[in-house]
Amino acid sequence: MTLAFFFIDPLYLIMVSPAVILMVWAQNRVHSAYRQGSQIDAHLSGAAAARHILDRAGLHDVEIEESSGFMSDHYDPRHRVVRLSRDVYHSSSATAVGIAAHESGHALQHAHGYAPLAIRNTAVPAAQFGPGLFAVLFIVGLILASMRIALGEPIMYLGLACYGGLVVFQIVNLPVEFNASTRAKALLSEYRIVDDQGAAAVKNVLDAAAWTYVAATLQTLLTFLYYAIRILGMFGGNRDE
Repeated sequence: MTLAFFFIDPLYLIMVSPAVILMVWAQNRVHSAYRQGSQIDAHLSGAAAARHILDRAGLHDVEIEESSGFMSDHYDPRHRVVRLSRDVYHSSSATAVGIAAHESGHALQHAHGYAPLAIRNTAVPAAQFGPGLFAVLFIVGLILASMRIALGEPIMYLGLACYGGLVVFQIVNLPVEFNASTRAKALLSEYRIVDDQGAAAVKNVLDAAAWTYVAATLQTLLTFLYYAIRILGMFGGNRDE
């Protein structure tokens, strides 16, 4: 084990390169679809579209708030609030209503007890704290292992398990996001908030966004596999000595 492990490893760059390439492509596609969809008018603003969808579902108690930041749109299940960025909240474009409907789709999932959403919400702490715990446990385990202290190995495996919490979150998040987009596209057409041209623009925006989730999940999974290979290689090599 050497300090080179802490620096950029060619193996890591090779392993995660497919995810990085996919993310760059997906981000470019998102920006392109976002820009094109912003030029197509819808019948309602993003906030009004979200309110209409929620009210039709009987979710009158779910609030809609304007949030700061670009593309900061999200649904807060703890406070039952759909938060929309300024452009989405006020704009009456296909892009705005598509994003607003997607976030409203999460509120519908919550109200209907959509199982993957419940699992994802449960996994949020693991996603938030798992990588940080992994870093601490990895360093501690590496130091102990370098001192030939047997406790170093299980500590590093424990850290890897903590990082695995983020992997689980990302994988479960995929069907949650896909389902919210499917709901959004169907409801916008059903309620005639967008016409055929608008529906096509909404599809482009939401499909492009879906690829960013795929890329993020792939990068997390490949990073986990990289650390697993390195840790197994460390202690496998030690056993052969």
